[in-house]
Amino acid sequence: MEKVYKKDDILEVTIEDMSDDGLGIGKADGYALFVKDAVVGDRCRVKIMKAKKNYAFAHLEEVVDPSSFRINPLCSKAKACGGCQLQAMSYEAELKFKENKVKNNLIRIGGFSEDFIESIKEPIVGMIKPQSDNAESEKQGPDESEYCPYRYRNKAQYPVGYDRSGNLVAGFYAGRTHDIIPNTDCLLGRDINKTILECLLSFMKKEKISAYDEKTGKGLIRHILIREGFKTGEVMVCIVANSESLSKEDLLCETLVKEVPAIKSICLNVNIKDTNVIMGDETRVLWGKETIEDELDGVKFKISARSFYQINPVQTERLYKKALDFAGLTGKESVWDLYCGIGTISLFLARKAGKVYGVEIIPEAIEDAKENAKINGITNAEFFVGKAEEVLPEFYEKQSNKINFDDVKEKDMLHPDVIVVDPPRKGCDEKCLETMLNMEPERIVYVSCDSATLARDLKILCEEKYELKAWQCYDQFSRTVHVE
Repeated sequence: MEKVYKKDDILEVTIEDMSDDGLGIGKADGYALFVKDAVVGDRCRVKIMKAKKNYAFAHLEEVVDPSSFRINPLCSKAKACGGCQLQAMSYEAELKFKENKVKNNLIRIGGFSEDFIESIKEPIVGMIKPQSDNAESEKQGPDESEYCPYRYRNKAQYPVGYDRSGNLVAGFYAGRTHDIIPNTDCLLGRDINKTILECLLSFMKKEKISAYDEKTGKGLIRHILIREGFKTGEVMVCIVANSESLSKEDLLCETLVKEVPAIKSICLNVNIKDTNVIMGDETRVLWGKETIEDELDGVKFKISARSFYQINPVQTERLYKKALDFAGLTGKESVWDLYCGIGTISLFLARKAGKVYGVEIIPEAIEDAKENAKINGITNAEFFVGKAEEVLPEFYEKQSNKINFDDVKEKDMLHPDVIVVDPPRKGCDEKCLETMLNMEPERIVYVSCDSATLARDLKILCEEKYELKAWQCYDQFSRTVHVE
């Protein structure tokens, strides 16, 4: 008779594999157990928390015999916090896990053969020290002495609230909850964040400024957003509040700037809606500039509180250089950059292309892109507001019906040499893919933050007209399960 497992059963299993979201997978008589914080090779005692017919989610009670890949997490909050899933895994094993995750999706979802995928793979690029400009750091391999998978985030958003004792806290949400794990010194964020957060919390206590309560909708401070330009050292602090103003705003700014002179912008973002969305629509400068600046490979960018800007500038610079390499530009090509954000990839491409056309749905991002082109003296980049899946097809349908083109520009836009896409996690819209196929660029460069939707889209692109030539992973989000 087949054994039936139920909640609270305690079992001893060996972890044989990892799920895409970083759960260790072990089996008991063929029954799969998904275990948070477990590492491949661990022999561990687990307790079933939720049992299904063919599998269960289990809590790691004890590591009986640790895996050779297991390390002690540097962060004391790693187990409780929902932010990092791989802190107990060696960095060498993390890189291998991420590369295999992408490879398996390309095979399983994309329909490519394993031999083919292996033959066109370029080695995963691990996270080097943020401060390093050493050419030697470009080596690619699992030598942990060369890597530093911490302190890489240039942006962090901290919810503010109260613990069970009523103490004011800031930190991160526990996994799958909105319970705040107090933590002012996340190891993925910058050192300066701790100073800023503790200064703000101290000011709130002293001036009796309340934190927002999601359950009642009352209270003032919801989140604290901190951004830092790695190359410039400029810091922005944005306070997200359930109000259009705060008491003693001038004193707050004076206190913050005195504590952290690197701060160049202090903003108030107004969010009075009953929502889980962090930022509201209105942002007001309390002190300093509206934006801070940063630089990627010599290209300068102005970044506002709501700008989309890659959170790991070290890896972003390396990733974009590779995208440029894959694009194979010689200085004459016309290029579409879809989902262009504030123009980061567009401006990288524009330095080597004839003309670049960027598309982005967020109007503020397009204004930032135009401004960024201006401050860099780049005149061969043009930007359009709208959904890529609407702008591109509408342009194609309108222009393709013409018998004669009015100018060379229209012809170049209709039949570009290269299309670069960097979509959100949901991947490219079907209409957008169809238009790309109709436009028949010589090359498509696809930057992805979700290998499952990437594989789905590649299957469509490579069904008839295109051939997959190369792929490479970049560890943009170290210590988490995400990979670019």
